[in-house]
Amino acid sequence: MPPRSAFDQFRRDSEARMQAAALNATATAARNAKGVIRREMAAAKLGRMGNAIDDGSDAEKTGRMKLSGSGWRASGWVFIRSRSPRTRGAIEAYTEGAEIAPRNGRYLWIATDQIPVRAGRAKMTPGNWSKAGLDTRIGPLVPIKSASGTPLLIVKKVGVSASGKSRSARSLTKKGLARKGQIGVDYIVAFYGIPRTSRQARVDVDQIVAEAQASLPSLIARELKGR
Repeated sequence: MPPRSAFDQFRRDSEARMQAAALNATATAARNAKGVIRREMAAAKLGRMGNAIDDGSDAEKTGRMKLSGSGWRASGWVFIRSRSPRTRGAIEAYTEGAEIAPRNGRYLWIATDQIPVRAGRAKMTPGNWSKAGLDTRIGPLVPIKSASGTPLLIVKKVGVSASGKSRSARSLTKKGLARKGQIGVDYIVAFYGIPRTSRQARVDVDQIVAEAQASLPSLIARELKGR
């Protein structure tokens, strides 16, 4: 019969193999979850927002297990790496849903496709219209209400693309004529106002993480098989 030391060594070797398998499996599960979240965000037409999602694990951070009482544990995780409150808020809204209300004033102003999307690196708003020089390049904003009562911000007497290209509005020349390739119009709608809006969750992160957790037994088995 083998000595007791042989059984002790076998136990230590087995536990070491299991720990290494758990470390690698949790790291793989976290990495897979990040990939799925990014793909789902792209599919939901959220642009590059998914790039703000990253993953981490004990395998990557320390390379060893965490002790827990008389046992041990291994962890992997996904997180928002951006520190921008705006980015974090947007991700929260599109993964959990949100009710959005104006912070200043009565309305949320939504830009139309008649005007540029951004003012430099910032999202286009009535507040940065003049800062972006658009009061000169296109014209000053004029508040009116539509026939249905919707508040609008319009720009009077501008030129737009003769071919119907969006975001082409330009001021008229000093002679009051449209520029080359454009036609003159009485006005364009730059923004319309709404009192509040809701964003429905587009990506179910909880479900993605649950699926990653459910994959751990097979990932651990694969790790053990390869050792």
